[in-house]
Amino acid sequence: MSRLQTILAVVAGAVAALALLLSLTGTTAPVLMVFLGLGALSLLRFVRPLPFWLDGGLALFGAVALLTGLPTEGVATPPFWLALVATWAFCWLFVERLSAAIRAGEVSGRMLGVVIPIVFGLMLLLVWEVATRGASVPMVLLPPPSAIGLRLASSVPILWADFLQTFKAVIAGYIIGCGSAFVVAILIDRSPFLKSGLLPIGNFVSALPVVGIAPILVMWFGFDWPSKAAVVVCMTFFPMLVNTVAGLNVASQIERDLMRTYAAGYWQSLFKLRLPAAAPFIFNALKINSTLALIGAIVAEFFGTPIVGMGFRIATEAGKLNIDLVWAEIAVAAVAGSAFYGVIALIERAVTFWHPSVRGGRA
Repeated sequence: MSRLQTILAVVAGAVAALALLLSLTGTTAPVLMVFLGLGALSLLRFVRPLPFWLDGGLALFGAVALLTGLPTEGVATPPFWLALVATWAFCWLFVERLSAAIRAGEVSGRMLGVVIPIVFGLMLLLVWEVATRGASVPMVLLPPPSAIGLRLASSVPILWADFLQTFKAVIAGYIIGCGSAFVVAILIDRSPFLKSGLLPIGNFVSALPVVGIAPILVMWFGFDWPSKAAVVVCMTFFPMLVNTVAGLNVASQIERDLMRTYAAGYWQSLFKLRLPAAAPFIFNALKINSTLALIGAIVAEFFGTPIVGMGFRIATEAGKLNIDLVWAEIAVAAVAGSAFYGVIALIERAVTFWHPSVRGGRA
């Protein structure tokens, strides 16, 4: 094992042993004591090596023991919190050893590579759940994921209507903002005068705070989704413009001279050389804007919207102290934004398959 893996193994086993000793003097759930005992026995790995999947099994067993051993009232005891630390250490150790096994070719990275982010995400949810319920954190401050999940499941019609209202502005503003910025970038590339005049204006627009322009655009375009789309256009225009202009200049002078020797005109060089070379820059802007667009639309809905929309719901329910519904809206926004980003990333891999970053990722 590496030095980090050794440290994690010692921490996990030692913390489990300490929690087991402390639990002997108090009232601890039997399943939690069984986990602590197995965790302490894991120190025998320094006598006889243990497979990495056993660390994953201990982490899973620890998660089950923590959830079943949560106190019904009051704050959890010290052995409970030490068990949480041991579970985290076992999970971290499992991920480290699995990653090392994938790099060494001992297991299939194509099959098990997705396990690492899933395990990490589930562990974060476990810590959140156990910490909020074990410490009796008020729901107004931070509800546990279980409460958020229950509220999300019971509010599907509301969340779906809010999602549709907000995403209309996101898609419309994203297409208009990115498309117009791409066209302007081509015009700037053709004209040094426009490059000197439009880029400073674009820089100025990008510096405008969204909380400042959102109320103005709401007054201009009304309270429905077009005003939110206008905010998205303002937020997505400049990143797309700058990245496209930079990408169009990435082709070397030798490559451009080669196109001239083939008697290629401006548009032929643009479509056959410069745009393909600029594709990584363009997709980088598209991925950045996929998250900016959602943020801009939600923030814009704070300043005026019909009685539907993700930003509207977050603002009104926070005022009513319905924090579980607020977090449900945040969860929907996070999933939608991640899915949007993922779709753009998949399209990028298909279009820029020739780029070294994509070829290296597939190798």
